[in-house]
Amino acid sequence: MAKTEVREWDGRVMPSDEPVERADREHRPSPIDVHVGSRVRLRRTLLGMSQEKLGEALGLTFQQVQKYERGVNRIGASRLFDLARVLDVPIGFFFDDMPDAMGGTTNGRSRVAGFAESQDGFEEDTLHRRETLELVRAYYRITDPSVRKRVFELIKSLTPTD
Repeated sequence: MAKTEVREWDGRVMPSDEPVERADREHRPSPIDVHVGSRVRLRRTLLGMSQEKLGEALGLTFQQVQKYERGVNRIGASRLFDLARVLDVPIGFFFDDMPDAMGGTTNGRSRVAGFAESQDGFEEDTLHRRETLELVRAYYRITDPSVRKRVFELIKSLTPTD
């Protein structure tokens, strides 16, 4: 591995023991930043909100929202607080479903499925598919609660029983 050079405070150039690869890593988004950004995008999409509308609510441009969603720009604590407020979710929502390899834990324990029973046959990608998002959005656009409940019961009746 090639060594990099570091300019000292007095202008001298000194060799560094850090490999050149580190400089490349600094320009790649952190997996945690990417995860948090994907959760911002998921919630925004579930609400049917555009990047432009979210940006307006936060005092940002839609390009800044895009960078947050891709994990290119890190989201600071105060911005995360504002996002949680605008998207109407607890701050922990942005860290939900984080893979264990990235440090996904709950109250010091390893993260488990969101329900008490096992989620056999349920792929994590299901929640991120456009079809799922469109279905959830359409469901919540049903304004009459009794109709929404009947649609829910219809869908449950169409699924295989255990």
